[in-house]
Amino acid sequence: MAKPCIICVAITGSVATKDNNPAVPITVSEQVESVHQSFEAGASIAHCHVRNDDGTPSSDPEKFARLKEGIETHCPGMIIQLSTGGRSGAGSARGGMLPLSPDMASLSVGSNNFPTRVYENPPDLVDWLAAEMRTYDVKPEIEAFDLSHIHQAVAMNRDGRIPGKLYVQFVMGVKNAMPVDRDVFDYYIRTMERLAPEAQWCAAGVGRGQIEVNEWCIAAGGHTRTGLEDNMRLDKNTLAPSNAALVQKAVELCERYERPVATWKEAREILELRPFA
Repeated sequence: MAKPCIICVAITGSVATKDNNPAVPITVSEQVESVHQSFEAGASIAHCHVRNDDGTPSSDPEKFARLKEGIETHCPGMIIQLSTGGRSGAGSARGGMLPLSPDMASLSVGSNNFPTRVYENPPDLVDWLAAEMRTYDVKPEIEAFDLSHIHQAVAMNRDGRIPGKLYVQFVMGVKNAMPVDRDVFDYYIRTMERLAPEAQWCAAGVGRGQIEVNEWCIAAGGHTRTGLEDNMRLDKNTLAPSNAALVQKAVELCERYERPVATWKEAREILELRPFA
């Protein structure tokens, strides 16, 4: 049997608003409902950000706690991955939710350009976030916006700052960063196979590249990410009605390439996560 494909749903992010797409879940209750629908559609990881009441980005640990509790109640076993991204806060505020001990958290190990600013991930902050993840038994998902980020993640894995088997996500399609480019994607895979052959990898395509990157991942034997954080549309002319609808597109690609969709139990085993209590 082919390796099961883990589908991650990135439900909200820090940028998308209801003006962009009314389906974007903003409140904690909306997010829990959206995750539940996505879980039933086939997603086994929920990548989560939280927002203030006015829709602006937040890093409030209390909001993360309520979101985590809601997902655990309504989606038992689903892998909860909290974002430590830089749009929601600065410095140690970016890791303020890690004492909640989610299953996973995102970790960007280097800086890069975003459309209008520099996404800063200085070495001391990266090391601190990684140390907090070790303390609270949180598995990092490495967000690789650049080839150097893969090399840095491997170095941190080898010296123990990131223990266990790596899980690396290639982020493609952010303006001013790495474009959606098949040659680059293939080289990233070869780099992972050469430097960290035991690691697992996935990729996220931003904007119009989402479905294309989903297909590349699934066809190549990796895992994949979808959701309204990265992309608002089912196609050029149709807004996605929900996160679950985008998950279903990924499920259909798995069926086309004869990849079973990973259950939450299989996803936990593949990523070597602690059992769901």
